[in-house]
Amino acid sequence: MARSVYVTGIGRGDGRQAVELGVMELLTRQVDRVGVFRPLTHRRTDHVVELLRGRYRLDLPAEQMYGMTYEEAIALLAERGPDELVGQLVDRFHQVEQQCQAVLVLGTDFAATNIPDELAVNARLANEFGALLLPVVGGHRESADTVVAEVRNAYRAYTDLGCNVLAMIANRVAGRDKQEVQRRLAARSDVPVYVIPDEPALSAPTVAQVVETTGAEVLLGDAAGLARDVRRFLFGGAMLPNFLGALTEGCMVITPGDRADLLIGSLAAHSAGSPPIAGVLLTMGQTPGQDVMRLASRLAPGTPVAVVPDGSFPTATGLSTLEGRLGTTSPRKAETALGLFELHVDTAELTSRIELSRSERVTPMMFEHTLLERARGTELREVVLPEGTEERVLRAAEVLLRRNVCHLTLLGHEDAVRRRVAELGLDLGLDGAQTARARARIIDPETSPLRDRFAERYAEIRSHKGMTVEAAQDVVTDVSYFGTLMVQEGLADGMVSGAVHSTAATVRPAFEIIRTSPGAMIVSSVFFMCLADRVLVYGDCAVNPDPDAEQLADIAIQSADTAARFGVEPRVALLSYSTGTSGSGADVDKVRKATELVRSLRPDLLVEGPIQYDAAVEPAVAATKLPGSQVAGRATVLIFPDLNTGNNTYKAVQRSAGAVAVGPVLQGLRKPVNDLSRGALVQDIVNTVAITAIQAQQAAAQQAAAAEATQQAEKEQQS
Repeated sequence: MARSVYVTGIGRGDGRQAVELGVMELLTRQVDRVGVFRPLTHRRTDHVVELLRGRYRLDLPAEQMYGMTYEEAIALLAERGPDELVGQLVDRFHQVEQQCQAVLVLGTDFAATNIPDELAVNARLANEFGALLLPVVGGHRESADTVVAEVRNAYRAYTDLGCNVLAMIANRVAGRDKQEVQRRLAARSDVPVYVIPDEPALSAPTVAQVVETTGAEVLLGDAAGLARDVRRFLFGGAMLPNFLGALTEGCMVITPGDRADLLIGSLAAHSAGSPPIAGVLLTMGQTPGQDVMRLASRLAPGTPVAVVPDGSFPTATGLSTLEGRLGTTSPRKAETALGLFELHVDTAELTSRIELSRSERVTPMMFEHTLLERARGTELREVVLPEGTEERVLRAAEVLLRRNVCHLTLLGHEDAVRRRVAELGLDLGLDGAQTARARARIIDPETSPLRDRFAERYAEIRSHKGMTVEAAQDVVTDVSYFGTLMVQEGLADGMVSGAVHSTAATVRPAFEIIRTSPGAMIVSSVFFMCLADRVLVYGDCAVNPDPDAEQLADIAIQSADTAARFGVEPRVALLSYSTGTSGSGADVDKVRKATELVRSLRPDLLVEGPIQYDAAVEPAVAATKLPGSQVAGRATVLIFPDLNTGNNTYKAVQRSAGAVAVGPVLQGLRKPVNDLSRGALVQDIVNTVAITAIQAQQAAAQQAAAAEATQQAEKEQQS
């Protein structure tokens, strides 16, 4: 029977959609077949269900995820009574449960439902479904005393109705009250209680919501612009000089359509990044002339400009109560919600209380979730991104910050980076106060005080090549060299580059400055190939064109260690065009010699070679070609004989099998530097940065262990 979690509340405005998203994330980390069921809905499709369905690629038929509408429920309740209503909903729930390993149930929303004693209805459904109950109590604009009382009352009410309460969550609590509420509730509670502070970015509507609410016509702007958060509304009536001083980051300007000066001034300010606005809403149905609109489109491409027929006052009235919501059109809010949930909820504790056994299958989504979870660790790491004006890098940075994965340093001219951030309508918190959450900063290599220090250091490192401090002054302004020196000098924990730079431009500074680790012969790379039901490790597909036998053995050992560090049990297959002793020739002999070297150097590893790809991964073929092998048919680490074979194979598998290729991940360096494919997508960059943060954690742990061992040895000598 599937394990189910029923998320509900006690009233409106509790923001429980963020909790529902967070619980879904937990479930999908553990098992690969998770269902969603909303017993009662206002319409046949629901924005939260559709968000979960799309984000987590659920393959259940959409109609199975809904029980019935509130209108149908009221009619059935009046005609046949509560037992018939509950009975039908239980039957529909079981249709979902039978197909899944876990089910997330979304309780009623307490919004004009006309369901009598709605809390009791949720309690009964949770009990009939056999689900754990997770009540969410809203704390928006409530005092600490009120929040504490409401949480205790809700717990008492649900337990009195026989519910198995998983935990209690107080959501949208004022930041100043969080610690007090947490302390008071933890002191008197039989279940874990988590307190999540209010996050303005979640309650801020998007530009798209403003357009929908006002019935506006969009004149300019793209999909990314419409997804921007509107943090406040600014009504324009003043003269331009005074008006510009009132602009704030993320504001939406609302002004009569005949005020072309305010339209152009707002967009010019946005283009300059001081400050970046959400968009402009023109009132009274007036659209500026073509010349003005052409200038507006060039000033701030993508920034939304829309027009409404009403005047400013009715427009303001319609927007006064508008709040943001999670949905398929607001992916950035989803990242913010998940980051908030993971920061303030003990996800390990909550997962253990759900009592889900982790699936033996590892899907791409599960692997990616695990990367982000591990990257956060107990201490956020600092990763430097040299390509600070590249759109994909900046979009990935926003995801990483919203998910609280790591601190980021963006390299480039500060004005250029800020201008690009403004053009894209992103929120990187560049001017925000320091908090416990991940933050971003900008460093310009040309003007940074670090330039002189780095020039001296680089000249020292490359003195054997005749490098001088004067020449190094120019070298270190290159963002790849500057970022690598930040890592070398301990000012950053890792670096990720390559979205617009070549592999050589990324790797060469690392070879010169960071160099190979003591146990490695060469620097090599792997890709994590996330197939539908498992994760394989491919090496080397990006760095070494034609390794000899010794180098191939080194790549195999490094790749096995990398696989183990990321949770993939290493069973190593060194690939060739023949299997076992069936073939001969220089290429096969190289692989055979490399296999023997791996066995002698690392007898603890399971290794097979030479072996063909099909015999390495397919049990039926392995049974014929290499019966009795511990690796054949079960290989997880596949080592290609040369770069040509490896690079083409990974791309063929990626495209033809729909695999997610995470990498290349460099191995063999003293400190983590990773390269990106120039075709990398935003999610590829997010994954690679997460891997870099994990590598940094592991390097720090190894250094700490070595230091402790040294101290212990010194103590023993002294004694």
